[in-house]
Amino acid sequence: MNDSIKPPKSIMRKVGRAVADFKMIRDGDRILLGVSGGKDSLTLLQVLSHLQRYAPVEFELGVITVDPEIEGFDPAPLKAYYEALGVSWVYAEQPIMQEARENMSGDSFCAYCARMKRGIMYSTCRKQGYNVLALAQHLDDLAESLMMSLFHGGQMRTMKAHYVNDAGDIRIIRPLVYCRETQTGEFAVKAGLPIIPDSCPACFTKPTQRAYMKQLLAREERSNSHLFANMLHAMKPMMDEAPP
Repeated sequence: MNDSIKPPKSIMRKVGRAVADFKMIRDGDRILLGVSGGKDSLTLLQVLSHLQRYAPVEFELGVITVDPEIEGFDPAPLKAYYEALGVSWVYAEQPIMQEARENMSGDSFCAYCARMKRGIMYSTCRKQGYNVLALAQHLDDLAESLMMSLFHGGQMRTMKAHYVNDAGDIRIIRPLVYCRETQTGEFAVKAGLPIIPDSCPACFTKPTQRAYMKQLLAREERSNSHLFANMLHAMKPMMDEAPP
């Protein structure tokens, strides 16, 4: 794999610590990375490709992009990018937005879309022999999820860093859980990664709880520079499921 775009040490150190703390990658793993074309997943692709070359464990890496068939989503730059990297990739198409309008009940568009994409990624893992699914959520995402759970669900919960799916056959890892969104954004721009603009109409016409929490946390961080470090300290026990 072409490793010409090396992520900065500030990202690699945090990913290395997360991988070690949560025992994310094991010798012989076959990892499928979900890439939407956003800054976070493209950053994680570069991180994992670098780890693949230099980590003390050997693992295989593949990529899947799910096209929800939304007007304006053009994955062509991603296809060329994967081929240039020499990474094995899967391109899956499904009219998720249309299906959401026809079948959705009680969910937000974002929740429905995420669930459908996850099902496609699980299915691809099984068909192609991947035992690990890598996702690109970062510390900001986990903090927002915690706030949403607290405000709207009455529970203290957030995303797991490493866990096993309900069927027990696929491990899910989130190597960016210690990284900030500003870090992935800065790297993606400086490295010239082929970012695909978000064209989902639901994101523009239906402001989400997550967007509100992002704004709330940003306001608080302006007066409390240790906010996310403190939240990570509080969330860490919730993030660890320690799969066998």
